[in-house]
Amino acid sequence: MTSPGGRTGPAAPPDERPAPAAPPAEREFLALERELAVFLRRARAQSGEMAREVHPELEPAAYGLFVRLDDAGPQRATELSGYFGVGKATMSRQLRALEQLGLVARDPDPADGRASLVRLTDEGRDRFRHVRDARRERYVRKLADWDRAEVAELARLLHHFNQRSEG
Repeated sequence: MTSPGGRTGPAAPPDERPAPAAPPAEREFLALERELAVFLRRARAQSGEMAREVHPELEPAAYGLFVRLDDAGPQRATELSGYFGVGKATMSRQLRALEQLGLVARDPDPADGRASLVRLTDEGRDRFRHVRDARRERYVRKLADWDRAEVAELARLLHHFNQRSEG
Protein backbone atom coordinates (compact mmCIF):
# COMPACT_ATOMS: atom_id res chain seq x y z
CA MET A 1 0.00 0.00 0.00
CA THR A 2 1.30 3.48 -0.82
CA SER A 3 1.26 6.04 1.98
CA PRO A 4 0.47 9.74 1.42
CA GLY A 5 4.23 10.42 1.34
CA GLY A 6 4.70 7.90 -1.47
CA ARG A 7 6.14 5.13 0.74
CA THR A 8 4.82 1.63 0.43
CA GLY A 9 4.13 -0.69 3.34
CA PRO A 10 1.37 -2.34 5.30
CA ALA A 11 -1.71 -0.36 6.23
CA ALA A 12 -2.15 0.58 9.86
CA PRO A 13 -4.25 -1.94 11.79
CA PRO A 14 -7.93 -0.92 11.92
CA ASP A 15 -7.77 -0.01 15.62
CA GLU A 16 -4.87 2.39 15.01
CA ARG A 17 -6.43 4.28 12.10
CA PRO A 18 -7.87 7.67 12.99
CA ALA A 19 -11.63 7.68 13.18
CA PRO A 20 -13.37 9.62 10.42
CA ALA A 21 -14.44 13.07 11.52
CA ALA A 22 -18.05 13.13 12.62
CA PRO A 23 -20.35 16.01 11.80
CA PRO A 24 -20.46 18.39 14.79
CA ALA A 25 -24.07 17.50 15.56
CA GLU A 26 -23.19 13.80 15.89
CA ARG A 27 -20.06 14.09 18.05
CA GLU A 28 -22.11 14.18 21.24
CA PHE A 29 -23.95 11.02 20.26
CA LEU A 30 -20.74 9.23 19.28
CA ALA A 31 -19.25 10.18 22.65
CA LEU A 32 -22.43 8.97 24.37
CA GLU A 33 -22.31 5.67 22.48
CA ARG A 34 -18.64 5.15 23.37
CA GLU A 35 -19.16 5.89 27.07
CA LEU A 36 -22.31 3.76 27.26
CA ALA A 37 -20.48 0.83 25.64
CA VAL A 38 -17.74 0.99 28.28
CA PHE A 39 -20.27 1.52 31.06
CA LEU A 40 -22.46 -1.40 29.96
CA ARG A 41 -19.53 -3.77 29.58
CA ARG A 42 -18.33 -2.95 33.08
CA ALA A 43 -21.88 -3.13 34.47
CA ARG A 44 -22.41 -6.61 32.98
CA ALA A 45 -19.19 -7.82 34.57
CA GLN A 46 -20.13 -6.31 37.93
CA SER A 47 -23.66 -7.74 37.77
CA GLY A 48 -22.19 -11.17 37.23
CA GLU A 49 -19.90 -10.77 40.22
CA MET A 50 -22.73 -9.51 42.41
CA ALA A 51 -25.12 -12.25 41.31
CA ARG A 52 -22.50 -14.84 42.25
CA GLU A 53 -22.06 -13.11 45.62
CA VAL A 54 -25.79 -13.60 46.24
CA HIS A 55 -25.46 -17.26 45.21
CA PRO A 56 -22.60 -18.91 43.28
CA GLU A 57 -24.98 -20.56 40.79
CA LEU A 58 -26.69 -17.35 39.62
CA GLU A 59 -26.31 -15.87 36.17
CA PRO A 60 -25.61 -12.11 35.81
CA ALA A 61 -29.20 -11.19 34.84
CA ALA A 62 -30.43 -12.39 38.23
CA TYR A 63 -29.08 -9.34 40.02
CA GLY A 64 -31.39 -7.03 38.08
CA LEU A 65 -34.35 -9.21 39.02
CA PHE A 66 -33.45 -8.84 42.69
CA VAL A 67 -33.24 -5.06 42.30
CA ARG A 68 -36.64 -4.89 40.61
CA LEU A 69 -38.43 -7.22 43.03
CA ASP A 70 -36.95 -5.46 46.05
CA ASP A 71 -37.94 -2.01 44.69
CA ALA A 72 -41.34 -2.79 43.19
CA GLY A 73 -42.50 -5.74 45.26
CA PRO A 74 -44.21 -8.85 43.90
CA GLN A 75 -44.64 -8.86 40.12
CA ARG A 76 -46.07 -11.14 37.48
CA ALA A 77 -43.46 -12.82 35.31
CA THR A 78 -44.96 -11.07 32.27
CA GLU A 79 -44.46 -7.68 33.97
CA LEU A 80 -40.84 -8.55 34.67
CA SER A 81 -40.19 -9.71 31.11
CA GLY A 82 -41.74 -6.48 29.78
CA TYR A 83 -39.77 -4.32 32.20
CA PHE A 84 -36.46 -5.90 31.21
CA GLY A 85 -37.31 -6.29 27.54
CA VAL A 86 -36.74 -10.05 27.43
CA GLY A 87 -38.94 -12.87 26.20
CA LYS A 88 -41.33 -14.72 28.46
CA ALA A 89 -39.39 -17.97 28.00
CA THR A 90 -36.16 -16.30 29.10
CA MET A 91 -37.81 -14.78 32.15
CA SER A 92 -39.48 -18.08 33.02
CA ARG A 93 -36.12 -19.89 32.90
CA GLN A 94 -34.43 -17.24 35.06
CA LEU A 95 -37.23 -17.27 37.63
CA ARG A 96 -37.32 -21.07 37.75
CA ALA A 97 -33.59 -21.11 38.60
CA LEU A 98 -34.10 -18.55 41.39
CA GLU A 99 -37.09 -20.48 42.68
CA GLN A 100 -35.12 -23.75 42.80
CA LEU A 101 -32.45 -21.99 44.88
CA GLY A 102 -35.12 -20.74 47.31
CA LEU A 103 -34.46 -17.07 46.50
CA VAL A 104 -37.87 -16.25 44.99
CA ALA A 105 -41.33 -17.75 45.45
CA ARG A 106 -44.61 -17.57 43.56
CA ASP A 107 -47.89 -16.73 45.23
CA PRO A 108 -51.38 -16.62 43.70
CA ASP A 109 -52.26 -13.19 42.32
CA PRO A 110 -55.24 -11.94 44.38
CA ALA A 111 -56.46 -9.98 41.33
CA ASP A 112 -56.41 -13.06 39.06
CA GLY A 113 -56.29 -16.54 40.55
CA ARG A 114 -54.95 -17.96 37.26
CA ALA A 115 -51.78 -15.88 37.54
CA SER A 116 -49.02 -15.78 40.14
CA LEU A 117 -46.86 -13.07 41.61
CA VAL A 118 -43.12 -13.54 42.02
CA ARG A 119 -41.58 -12.24 45.23
CA LEU A 120 -38.25 -12.44 47.01
CA THR A 121 -38.09 -14.95 49.81
CA ASP A 122 -36.66 -13.80 53.13
CA GLU A 123 -33.39 -15.54 52.27
CA GLY A 124 -33.33 -13.98 48.78
CA ARG A 125 -33.99 -10.51 50.19
CA ASP A 126 -31.34 -10.87 52.92
CA ARG A 127 -28.69 -12.13 50.50
CA PHE A 128 -29.51 -9.45 47.93
CA ARG A 129 -29.50 -6.57 50.43
CA HIS A 130 -26.16 -7.66 51.85
CA VAL A 131 -24.59 -7.52 48.37
CA ARG A 132 -26.44 -4.31 47.44
CA ASP A 133 -25.21 -2.54 50.57
CA ALA A 134 -21.62 -3.57 49.80
CA ARG A 135 -22.05 -2.30 46.23
CA ARG A 136 -23.41 1.00 47.46
CA GLU A 137 -20.35 1.42 49.67
CA ARG A 138 -18.14 0.91 46.58
CA TYR A 139 -20.09 3.65 44.77
CA VAL A 140 -19.66 5.98 47.73
CA ARG A 141 -15.89 5.40 47.68
CA LYS A 142 -15.61 5.74 43.87
CA LEU A 143 -17.61 8.97 43.85
CA ALA A 144 -16.26 10.44 47.09
CA ASP A 145 -14.85 13.47 45.28
CA TRP A 146 -18.11 14.16 43.43
CA ASP A 147 -20.50 16.78 44.66
CA ARG A 148 -23.77 15.21 45.87
CA ALA A 149 -25.64 17.32 43.30
CA GLU A 150 -23.56 15.67 40.53
CA VAL A 151 -24.45 12.20 41.83
CA ALA A 152 -28.12 13.20 41.96
CA GLU A 153 -27.92 14.61 38.43
CA LEU A 154 -26.33 11.42 37.10
CA ALA A 155 -29.07 9.36 38.74
CA ARG A 156 -31.74 11.68 37.31
CA LEU A 157 -30.32 11.50 33.79
CA LEU A 158 -29.94 7.71 33.89
CA HIS A 159 -33.53 7.41 35.15
CA HIS A 160 -34.73 9.65 32.31
CA PHE A 161 -32.74 7.60 29.78
CA ASN A 162 -34.10 4.31 31.16
CA GLN A 163 -37.69 5.58 31.04
CA ARG A 164 -37.28 6.47 27.38
CA SER A 165 -35.84 3.02 26.72
CA GLU A 166 -38.91 1.21 28.09
CA GLY A 167 -41.29 -0.32 25.63
